[in-house]
Amino acid sequence: MARQVGRIPESQGGPASTLPQSPPRQPVARAAPPGRGQVLTTKVGLQIPSGMSYDEWERSGRQLAGILDSSSWWLGDWLVYGKDHYTDRYQRGIRAAGLSYQTLRNYAWVSRRFDLTRRRPALSFQHHAELTAMPVEEQDFWLDRAEEQQWTTKQLRSALRAARQSEEQPRTPTEPSHRLEVPGGRIQSWRKAAEQLGVDLQHWVMTTLDSAAVMALEDLGMPAEQEGLSEPENIKGLAA
Repeated sequence: MARQVGRIPESQGGPASTLPQSPPRQPVARAAPPGRGQVLTTKVGLQIPSGMSYDEWERSGRQLAGILDSSSWWLGDWLVYGKDHYTDRYQRGIRAAGLSYQTLRNYAWVSRRFDLTRRRPALSFQHHAELTAMPVEEQDFWLDRAEEQQWTTKQLRSALRAARQSEEQPRTPTEPSHRLEVPGGRIQSWRKAAEQLGVDLQHWVMTTLDSAAVMALEDLGMPAEQEGLSEPENIKGLAA
């Protein structure tokens, strides 16, 4: 961009010289108020017009929810690509983007388990996250059911829990049992967390510990299968 210059009058004994001048002050750009029925997004919030009808407000919520759900896939795919192509630098990219590594790992886990051709646009990211521990055939079976029945994430989780309970076999007397002493206050917190997810306490504890173990072994480059662990059934922190 050319900079405007002004000419200083010639002085005795020397040629005229030029100095750059400051460009004229530009008025501060201000966002125009949103039109009727139009919601404008900014970096720090939404501009919602006054007098918006309920139908317009509801439609805007669906659109925002769709963006939020899609962003989970986007970030997961982004991390998978970075980890595959920039093994020695992808963590630096995460820090530069100002994102939480733990959250991204959860997103990436689901993204790896479902390639683009198997993702169901009619279902949320969390629907898929509920099925990450299953073989591909079972994943597709439950995705089909959830799509046909138009299940919410909670309804899918309840159906999975019911199916698990019907398949569970009573513990054999020869199976070893181990006790772990835990302070009562922690058990209460764990029980509350399990209730929020709609699962029983024992299942929540085992799933959470398995998830932490698998991720820790992955960081060390040790396949979880060699240690007798399976991939976590639920991705901690993503439950709706």
